[in-house]
Amino acid sequence: MSTSVSAPVTHKLHKLLAQAGLGSRREMEELIAAGGATINGKVAGIGDRAGPDDIVRVGKRTIHFKSDDRLPRVVLYHKPEGEIVSHDDPEGRPSVFDKLPQLRSSKWISIGRLDYNTSGLLIFTTDGELANRLMHPRFEVEREYAVRIMGRLTPEVATLLTTGIELEDGLAKFDHLSDQGGEGSNHWYRVILKEGRNREVRRMFETVGMTVSRLMRVRFGPINLPPRLKRGKWMELDETETRRLLALVP
Repeated sequence: MSTSVSAPVTHKLHKLLAQAGLGSRREMEELIAAGGATINGKVAGIGDRAGPDDIVRVGKRTIHFKSDDRLPRVVLYHKPEGEIVSHDDPEGRPSVFDKLPQLRSSKWISIGRLDYNTSGLLIFTTDGELANRLMHPRFEVEREYAVRIMGRLTPEVATLLTTGIELEDGLAKFDHLSDQGGEGSNHWYRVILKEGRNREVRRMFETVGMTVSRLMRVRFGPINLPPRLKRGKWMELDETETRRLLALVP
């Protein structure tokens, strides 16, 4: 009587490298395409798969893939204005990565970005797969912002912003827009959208003739900016909070 031996489970290499915290899926695809990874001594190609019995190296470093029960690290950061979301800047401006705890075997992956003059919630993780699930447009994860503008929206303009306006990179709209009041010439609004194009909120208001004087992200998907988290400070999710996040992400 013969006994069948099930083949080891394999996954696409770029996904495994992202899960190991080496970068986003896209970055790992670029690394593989450039010949930067090997499987069992052979240069890997796009679409190659690897499993627990394979030896995977990036450069001279052997990559050890985490087991399914090992949780990723997730950090929330309250970004102030005047910091960039990048490791390198020719202008030498302060980077959000300078403020984060140091990692030895992986790197922090930013879930979405905020531009230099925007403040609020940033999420960082060591798991490229989690980052992809929160950022990829097909999952339509909500981003919520508090916006202060000079002046006040007319009902007609508010309707336009929630039904769709044409930007240079396509149609854009807020899924929600509410008046939060204000004093003097400044007025606050709360807006929600389900994508993260570059400077999208500012460009939408500029297209209807309004200047944004302050912009702050207060929520990304299921995570709100904690009131106790001060500007320029970070906090790490504990095991319970991380498991809750993983359960809520599509």
